[in-house]
Amino acid sequence: MSVLLQLARNARGILLVALATSLISGFGNAGLVALINQALGASRTRLGELGLQFLVLGVVVLLTRTLSQTLFMYLGQRAKATLRMRTIHRIGEASYRHLEQQGAARSISVLTGDLDQIVMFFVSMPALAMQGAVISGCLIYLGYLSWQILLFALLTICIGAVGFRIANGRALFHLRASRRREDDLVKHFRALFDGAKELKLHRERRQTFIADTLATNVEAVRVQRTRGYVLYAAAASWGSFILLAFIGITVFVLARLYPVSLHVASGYAMVFLYMIMPIEALLSAIPSVSSARVALERIEQINADLPVERADAATDAVASSFTSIALDGATHRYFREKENEVFTLGPIDLSFRPGEIVYLIGGNGSGKTTLAKMLVGLYKPESGHIRLNGNTVDEGAWDIYRQHFSVVFSDFFLFDSLLGMRDANLDDKAHDYLKHLQLDHKVSIKDAAFSTLDLSQGQRKRLALLVAYLEDRPFYVFDEWAADQDPLFRDVFYQQLLPELKAKGKTVLVITHDDRYFHLADRYVKLDYGQIVEAGAGAELTAH
Repeated sequence: MSVLLQLARNARGILLVALATSLISGFGNAGLVALINQALGASRTRLGELGLQFLVLGVVVLLTRTLSQTLFMYLGQRAKATLRMRTIHRIGEASYRHLEQQGAARSISVLTGDLDQIVMFFVSMPALAMQGAVISGCLIYLGYLSWQILLFALLTICIGAVGFRIANGRALFHLRASRRREDDLVKHFRALFDGAKELKLHRERRQTFIADTLATNVEAVRVQRTRGYVLYAAAASWGSFILLAFIGITVFVLARLYPVSLHVASGYAMVFLYMIMPIEALLSAIPSVSSARVALERIEQINADLPVERADAATDAVASSFTSIALDGATHRYFREKENEVFTLGPIDLSFRPGEIVYLIGGNGSGKTTLAKMLVGLYKPESGHIRLNGNTVDEGAWDIYRQHFSVVFSDFFLFDSLLGMRDANLDDKAHDYLKHLQLDHKVSIKDAAFSTLDLSQGQRKRLALLVAYLEDRPFYVFDEWAADQDPLFRDVFYQQLLPELKAKGKTVLVITHDDRYFHLADRYVKLDYGQIVEAGAGAELTAH
């Protein structure tokens, strides 16, 4: 709940006004009951005075209630936006490896569903404050009528609170469990779209996925959510039962033990009846508070699982050309689910210099993409070092190190605009590259935004290459870039585009299986089961 307390401190003034207006509205409602009770036994002259007081107090209640609801709604949306941006920044500043381990499902559910629970908490706050004030005001009025009755009322509230706490604790347990299950549901919902082709082409797979995987998880969430809310309903029913028992004992037992006037007895009855609805409203608002508590716990857990990657102040600098990049005994390990084993890449000893083309070859699963991710700083070596210009890249320098690379991975992602690029002639440069990559008939660029991304995979890769060109970094990495290109453009890539980058002094690492073009590499590196097994000149590889 520390996040909520921090938000409350940041909006202390508005929160205090919202709470004050809620309390005024609640106590005003209790005051209206007291005025009605007084009016029942008042003279004609007194009625006019009481009526004026009733009108003024009614207007005050209406205005304060409206203001309170408006302010709490504003605070709810502000809290949602603040928490959403806080989580987004945390995701953006976390290491790539932590992001991979976390997966997208949990973060997406937090950024959507859980944050809506926070808004609902703030929406219910006026009711909680107002109904609490109404109940407090009624209890004060009861004490004014009879202190013995007030003591009995407080004892009854304590008994009710114990029973409510027990049921509420169990309900909270089921809510937490169902929220964890919803993370799996989000993942399966994404698979329903991402795997649509495979599901359509295999009827039994589709039926099994829907009937077993999805239906099972949907039912599990339904059962646990239902148990949670049934327990909340039981807690609310317990509260109502205790109140009715209190009314019955007071009217039929205590009234005989402590004889009271007709005016006081009617006051009891009116206050008791009036308190039923505020108490039920207060109890029905409790689930939203518990849901918000669960949501806040999940948000804090997400942030705890994504530690911020430390960056030195120097990371604000722009990456410059390098004289050397070297991997010195660098290793990386990760678990492969399909093979049910830990895969170890390295130790890798490898160096690069400006203005060379290096081919990285090897079979599928040999660790080529993992090596590329470690080279560009997405994975930090678990042992060994990466050196830039002879200096070890330490914990605070990874961000500036990564800015030396432009990469197009095989599972690349295209944004719909050229984000983060500041150049007065950006559109013109981009248009020239569109022509060079034979995309000008498909895509146009205006105000740094692409007209469309609805392209074939090969064309999208060319667009990703265009983005890499415009980044103009000293080191380029292409992971199976040519795999989706037609034979003509594949030839253009190896024989024109790569030599052009080399002529500009760029270092290029190409992960490839295209043995027809091996002779164009300045040198090659071959991986097998995470180890470098061969290295040499490209011409030697072709001859071999």
